Amino acid sequence: MDLNAQVKKACFLQRLKDFPSKLKDGVTKRIKHVQKFGKDDPRRIIHSIKVGLSLTLVSMLYYVRPLYNSFGVSGMWAILTVVVVSEFTVGGTLSKGLNRAFATLIAGALGVGAVHLARLCGHKGEPIVLGILVFSLGAAATFSRFFPRIKQRYDYGALIFILTFSMVAVSGYRTDEILVIAYQRLSTILIGGTICILVSIFVFPVWAGEDLHKMVANNIIKLANSLEGFEGEYFPSSEKTSKGTNSSVREYKSINLTSKSTEDTLANLARWEPGHGRFRLRHPWTKYLKIAGLVRQCAIHFEVLNGCVLSDAKAPQDFISKIQEPCSIISREAGEALKAIAKSIKTMSRYHVCVNTHIKNSKNAIENLRLALKVSFPETDKDLLEIIPVVTMASTLIDIVSYVEKISESVDEFSVLAHFKENLDPKLSPELGQHHLLHKGTVKPVLEGDNEEECNNSPHVVIAVHDEQPPTVNENNVNLGAEKTTVVVV
Repeated sequence: MDLNAQVKKACFLQRLKDFPSKLKDGVTKRIKHVQKFGKDDPRRIIHSIKVGLSLTLVSMLYYVRPLYNSFGVSGMWAILTVVVVSEFTVGGTLSKGLNRAFATLIAGALGVGAVHLARLCGHKGEPIVLGILVFSLGAAATFSRFFPRIKQRYDYGALIFILTFSMVAVSGYRTDEILVIAYQRLSTILIGGTICILVSIFVFPVWAGEDLHKMVANNIIKLANSLEGFEGEYFPSSEKTSKGTNSSVREYKSINLTSKSTEDTLANLARWEPGHGRFRLRHPWTKYLKIAGLVRQCAIHFEVLNGCVLSDAKAPQDFISKIQEPCSIISREAGEALKAIAKSIKTMSRYHVCVNTHIKNSKNAIENLRLALKVSFPETDKDLLEIIPVVTMASTLIDIVSYVEKISESVDEFSVLAHFKENLDPKLSPELGQHHLLHKGTVKPVLEGDNEEECNNSPHVVIAVHDEQPPTVNENNVNLGAEKTTVVVV
């Protein structure tokens, strides 16, 4: 027993001795975690400071005597408003602030009207009328919160309406100064909401629309990187394989396949925001949701490609070598198309000619791939089983190109509504392609003699440049295009 007691005492003393160092390590670890959390997104720190600033400003309703004499204890409603209305983004603050303001105004007016109506029914009938009105409007407002459109945009307003109407109607039964109370509460709520909105907009604003814009563009870039990494992972070679290939091919995994709720929330909040920067007042925020949905569907196919890369079942090397080139072209061109689409969204410029060129190259490679599969199709069932994983990979690449084309079409539609800048590349334009010269001409030597030898040895030449004018068609469908010729003797 004495030995056990000594052991317990020694353990206790050791723990007591180690406590300061463990406490220091724990505090240091927490501080580093907080620092990392703040560095990941410094806007979190700025938002915290903005909320503190708003609370300090509305506290003046209590600290300044003239303001306190005007509003009294109702100044607490301004502080409560700041706490519940302050959101991380401008759209979130505007959404809650405007919902709270209008809901308080409407509910306060109806509450005062309900009190006056109930008093007309006499002292005994007043509580009955008030009870019926509170039940009816409270139940109706609660039921309205189940409608998807109201749930999405006005749910907080409906909640504040129920709260304000019930408080005004019930408290009006025991007090005669119902108008004064309603005025003070409405005024302080408007003051608190206004301060929150002004601080949110003018002090380092965080725009929900900008976050949504960057999220969609970055997700498309991740798909492009995954496609480019797939070529070096599935068809390894000394030139293509690198240390970053393994990580880039799985970049699609960082796209949250269940992020639809986040995108819906950002799009909804962005609709509350005023025009800012490159985004106009009536910016088509809902189009981002369509593009993001196609990106998520495309990312699902990358999981199949990843399974093909990790699969132990490998097809014969001679069969893989026959389809390697078209598959590489498909992945490379589709990746370049996705990068051009992401650049178009980021810069809000139209690169549809470049995108369409890459998609067309991908489709040409798909035809070559189908031809290679037909030519190399095995004759025996055993060989057929061996190439199934490769055929699955090829089919998945074809599906991905189809989704890339759909994404491109959605972005083109979105670019028209969002008034993207036109950014044509003459080298990739079908009208002004690489193999189409802007001018045609002929070069002939100047004749200085009667025989051919003297003509060829002449130091002078005649250069005739034919400047083609763009064709125009009149009302009678007659081509009015002209050709302008310039002759220069050199």
